Amino acid sequence: MHLQTSNSPFNEKQTELLNQLLPTMTEGQKQWLSGFVAASAASTAPAVLSESAETPEASASPAETRAITILVGSQTGNGQALGEEFAEKLAPAFKVKLSNMDSYKPKQIKEEEDLLIITSTHGDGEPPDNAIPFYDFLQSKRAPKLTGVRFSVLSLGDSSYEFFCQTGKDFDKRLEELGAERFYPRVDCDLDYEDDAESWFEGVRSNLEASLTAPAETPRETAPSADKATPKHSKKNPFHAEILENINLNGRGSNKETRHLELDLEGSNLTYEPGDSLGIIPQNDPVLVENLLQEMNWDPEEPVETGKEGTALPVREALTSTYDITTLTKPLLDKLAPFSEKLQELIKDETERKAYLEGRDLLDLLKDFAPWSAGAGEIIGQLRPIPPRLYSIASSLKANEDEVHLTVGALRYDAHGRARSGVCSVQCAERSEAGDTLPVFVQSNQNFKLPEDSKTPIIMIGAGTGIAPYRSFMEEREESEQAGNSWLFFGDQHFVTDFLYQTEWQAWMEKGILTNMEVAFSRDQEEKVYVQHRLLEQGEELFQWLEDGAHVYVCGDEKRMAKDVHQALVRVVSEQKNVSEEEADAYLSEMRQAKRYQRDVY
Repeated sequence: MHLQTSNSPFNEKQTELLNQLLPTMTEGQKQWLSGFVAASAASTAPAVLSESAETPEASASPAETRAITILVGSQTGNGQALGEEFAEKLAPAFKVKLSNMDSYKPKQIKEEEDLLIITSTHGDGEPPDNAIPFYDFLQSKRAPKLTGVRFSVLSLGDSSYEFFCQTGKDFDKRLEELGAERFYPRVDCDLDYEDDAESWFEGVRSNLEASLTAPAETPRETAPSADKATPKHSKKNPFHAEILENINLNGRGSNKETRHLELDLEGSNLTYEPGDSLGIIPQNDPVLVENLLQEMNWDPEEPVETGKEGTALPVREALTSTYDITTLTKPLLDKLAPFSEKLQELIKDETERKAYLEGRDLLDLLKDFAPWSAGAGEIIGQLRPIPPRLYSIASSLKANEDEVHLTVGALRYDAHGRARSGVCSVQCAERSEAGDTLPVFVQSNQNFKLPEDSKTPIIMIGAGTGIAPYRSFMEEREESEQAGNSWLFFGDQHFVTDFLYQTEWQAWMEKGILTNMEVAFSRDQEEKVYVQHRLLEQGEELFQWLEDGAHVYVCGDEKRMAKDVHQALVRVVSEQKNVSEEEADAYLSEMRQAKRYQRDVY
């Protein structure tokens, strides 16, 4: 809406300034500004004291502030990190409790005062594993009325998926249906979530401070510690790790290429635990970049503004190192539609738009919907940053000091008449050699961890590169020297060419560190055999391990392998326990809540 003096309370100079500012603001910035203005207005109103607050001492009591609970639903650790950061920032002025959703007693929600939900969305619009019990409770008839509870939701997602931020949207809608009051609007974040998440937090904090009956405590100035004086390596400040080894694990004749990378972390101060992931900030394929430059006849050296700060980079460098050019999203099509009449026609039909997004990239889009009434800067300015790629760590830091190992499957395929490749995986496979460096950071994953007691039995289920975290588990347990029983279920295509880390698994078997091993090589016989078939074959013993307290881990493809494995586990429990599949599923849900059933799926 275009502001005028006739349709707003602002004078001519103010409307001119606002009309210049508003079109440049992101949705998160607008929401933050809304909260800031509301909080500023509230802070100028007379303070309302309860009847019990009769003295200055009473008004300054921490008991007069509302209690804040932050609930986190996180699959890979991003939400968990944000929850910890925001809880720490709120702690000086508020009573704050931080909890993972699977550690929270759902019935307690009716007792909450201010509730902050931070959640990711997993797969096809599903809640992350550690949010499932709480999510199911809220959606059920058992959910209580939440009159008097105030809430706000921060939702993390990926706009290339159809059900973008769906779990956050579901929580937001359901809390309102149950009678809770939304005191700050939900914010939906894409893969580059940091700035929008910070805007949400500042808006939330402004609203919370406006409701304080006691002045917010100002944190004391302290001298920076030695640790804080040294910048920590993170996604925003990655460590450039030297590649020590880059080996193809597959044998000659394999349909696959799986790289084993060993990276040097010396001097980084980065630490990790088995189950954590390593993030790599990748670069786009230079061949794809050149094809884009030629298609659009762009000057590769023309400077374009990039990022929130507006740093100028040459077009070629921006396309190579800064922006996502391999994934199309619904928001991107909407942003670029004003520059192409043909694209405006496509987005009118939601079915056609959805079909077009599948398997295409920016080069396809620029070719198919030319001519464009925009230059390089305008089009590139609509792109989102290249998202980092997360890989399950395949090593134990105890066994490999100052090193981290990865298992990376090179992704190559054909779609819509062109050869395609994975941005990071093929960079590792084709454009990274020993002596080169990769920008990396550690992503903690508290939802995929070994049992605290190393004697607890574990069952590890995975296919292909899903074997990576189990290598770290075995190295860690070998170092502990008092490991409990362990059982590996591993699948791939061919025994001869695709048995990843075969000699290491055999050595662990000989040492007794690995107790049992079942393998399924799908293409070695006429009828395909997968890991779920091996689970069913070992049903009786497998169930006994579960009854003995074993922890179950699943790592690999979420859409096929993980779902099939879950159904196999349901069937095993149902048959061995002689109960219905619904009761068997509830058995596994209880294991999940007890953190005995953990998944790292993608």
